[in-house]
Amino acid sequence: MRLTKQTNYAVRMLMYCAANHTQLSRIPEIAKAYGVSELFLFKILQPLNKAGLVETVRGRNGGVRLGRAADKITLFDVVKVTEDSFAMAECFEDDGEIDCPLVDSCGLNSALRKALNAFFEVLAEYTIDDLVKARPSINMLLGLDDLAPRKAAAPAA
Repeated sequence: MRLTKQTNYAVRMLMYCAANHTQLSRIPEIAKAYGVSELFLFKILQPLNKAGLVETVRGRNGGVRLGRAADKITLFDVVKVTEDSFAMAECFEDDGEIDCPLVDSCGLNSALRKALNAFFEVLAEYTIDDLVKARPSINMLLGLDDLAPRKAAAPAA
């Protein structure tokens, strides 16, 4: 299974916000840190905001912060918001056009479903906080040490 670029950068955006937890993060700064377009990050921001994984603050001093504590956001939370399909084989798709006579009793279907569930279980074991704490130099790598202090972000509950 391959996760989309959207999921990859959604996780990265959340990591940035977690590493920068004392203040609001701005999309231009996140985009610069990861070398990706601001427009792409704004597109990703919408589903994350709708799911409560981030909060946005509008205005001149606005920005983005985590919607809840980093240790309460799992990788599975992010993946289920950003991925459209988990179809590992044609028979996982719900388009009604499956010609396979084994679709309802296939061992492959069962094995793939079990593998997918194991994948989800592992993702649920890791939080955004785990990813940030695993790399003590993450602030330096993201250029966060160079940012001037701004208005502090309210701590996520």
